[in-house]
Amino acid sequence: MGSRSREGLTSIKESKWSPDASVPDSSGPAWIPYEKMWTLIFAVVLLPVLSWTWVLPSPTQSCPSLALHAASSAVGSGTTLINSTLVPIGGLNVSNTVNQVSFCQVLGSVAYGDNETLNFQLWLPDEKIYQGRFMAVGNGGMAGTIDTTNMMLQLNQGFAVAGGDAGHLASTNNNGAGAPNTYIPYLHNTDEVKAWIHNAISLFAPAAKSLVAYFYGQEARYSYYDGCSTGGAQGFALAQYHPDLFDGIVAGSPGNWYSHLALSFLWNGLKTQNSSFLPQSTLNLITSAVLDKCDTLDGIADRLIENPLICDFDIESLACNSSTAKTSTCLTSPQIQAAKAIYTGPISALDGSQIYPGFSYGSEIQWLMQEQTLSDAFAIPILQNLVYDNLSYDYHTFNFGSDVQDVDAKAGIYIDEISTNLSSFQASGGKLLVTQGWADPYNAAIWPIKHMQDLQMAMGADLSDFFNLFMIPGGGHCGAASGYPDVPATYHTVSKLVQWVERGEKPDGVVSTGPPNGENRSRLLCPWPQTAKLVPGGDELWWGSYLCES
Repeated sequence: MGSRSREGLTSIKESKWSPDASVPDSSGPAWIPYEKMWTLIFAVVLLPVLSWTWVLPSPTQSCPSLALHAASSAVGSGTTLINSTLVPIGGLNVSNTVNQVSFCQVLGSVAYGDNETLNFQLWLPDEKIYQGRFMAVGNGGMAGTIDTTNMMLQLNQGFAVAGGDAGHLASTNNNGAGAPNTYIPYLHNTDEVKAWIHNAISLFAPAAKSLVAYFYGQEARYSYYDGCSTGGAQGFALAQYHPDLFDGIVAGSPGNWYSHLALSFLWNGLKTQNSSFLPQSTLNLITSAVLDKCDTLDGIADRLIENPLICDFDIESLACNSSTAKTSTCLTSPQIQAAKAIYTGPISALDGSQIYPGFSYGSEIQWLMQEQTLSDAFAIPILQNLVYDNLSYDYHTFNFGSDVQDVDAKAGIYIDEISTNLSSFQASGGKLLVTQGWADPYNAAIWPIKHMQDLQMAMGADLSDFFNLFMIPGGGHCGAASGYPDVPATYHTVSKLVQWVERGEKPDGVVSTGPPNGENRSRLLCPWPQTAKLVPGGDELWWGSYLCES
C-alpha cells in the first residue's frame, strides 16, 4: 500500500527551522535569522549527526570485482551475487532524484523455502560519505519490486542501503496489484506468503550486512530499517521475529494487523454500495462540517484537527429533512448509516467486539478508496487466494462473525505482526519509531494507538525507552493526504532515530516539512499521547513555535 514521502536534505526549505534541533522549551521559540540558517544547519546539526567520531574506511575490495570475488563465506551459501557496478555521481535517476555520491551497485539473490528466490540490491556509497551505517528499506502493497526510491534517499544521506522484493515478483503476480477473481500465485505459496511480510527483510539483511563488512573491511557500526505501509508491518515483524537484526526501526502507517486491515476494507466497501455510496462531494461536505465543529479545539483556526479523539461531531447534524432531501448540503439516511459504519469500523456479528478500528473525524475527505477500491485490491484477493483458495468465492457472503476465524487461521498467522511482547527487541537495545497520519485513506489511524495501548498493558505503561508513536494531524498514508495540501508531509524520522540509537536521545518531537502546496510551513509532531500546542505569540507556520504537551 502506498508510496512514501521520505526525509531528505533536498526537501529542506530555506527557512528558520532545523529538522534535527531539539524541541523548544517553555521559554518559547528561538528565532534563527534566514541568512544564518544553512551555516547553522551544517555546523551544528548535520556534522554532529552524520560524522560522530567516525574514521572513514577505505574499501578493501574493488566494486567491479566484488560480485566475482566475494566468497560464499562472506555472504552465505544461499546468496548469489549477480553483478556489481560502479555508478558515478548523477549516474542513476530514480523518481527524479539522482545519486549525489558515487556508489557500488550490487545485485544479488537469496534462495529460501522450496526453491524460492528473493532478489535484492545493495548500494555501497563512496567512503567519503559513508559513515558506518547500514539501512534496509521495506516494501509497499503486495511488494514484488525493490523500493529504489527510498534507497536513493538513504544513499544520499550516507547510508549503505539495501532493499529486496519480498521474495516474489510483481511481474508474475498481476503486476503487483490484487483484483477480484484473479489468480495471485504468491498467495498460494506458503513460503512466499511468509516471506512477504514476516521474513522479507530478514532474508536479505544478513547477506547485505556481510557484504558491507567485506567491502569496507569492517562491519557497519549501526543497522537501521525504514519502511511504510506494508513496510511498516515489515518493521513490526523485525521487532517481533528478528529482534537482534536492527538497532533502530522506523515503521510508518503500519499495516501490521494486515488480515484485519483487509477486513476493514471489505466492511467499508460493503457498507457503501448503491444508495449508501458517498461521492467525493459528500465526503468534502462532511469534512468541512467536522472542521467547522472541531478545528479550533487546539487554539488555532487552521482547518486542521490536532487530536480528533476529542472532537464530538455528530453526523446526524447533516441528515436531510423533507425540505433538503436530495440536495448537495445533506446526507440521506443510507449515507448517514454508511458514514457511521466507517467511523465505527467492522464489528463482530457474534459478540459485538471490534474486528478493526474505524476512521477518525477529519479523515472523511480521504475515504473514497474505502468505498470498494481497496476491497477489490486487497480484501477480496486475500479471501479468494489465501483464505478460501477459490477464485469464485463470493465476498458478499462473508460473515463478520463466524468467518473471521478463517481469516485468522489461514491468513493472520502468516501476515500479522501484533505480538504484545517485544521484550526481546527492547532487551537488545532496539528502538522503534512509529508514525501514523490522522487522515490516512488506507489505515484507520486509531489502530497504532490501540496497538500501543495493548503493548502498554502487557509490558508496562511507559514504553518510551524503546517505542514511540507520532500521530500526524492531516497526514495521509506514508506522506501527504490529498485533502490537506498545506500539511507538511516530509517526516524527519530517520535523523531522530539515529540520535536516539547512537546518542541515547529519546525523540521528544519530530519535525515535518514540505507541504505539497509549496508553502514555507513546518510542524512539530509529538510522541503520543502528547499533542502540539502553539506558544503565545508564536508563528503557527514554524515548528519551533510549538510545545509537546499532554
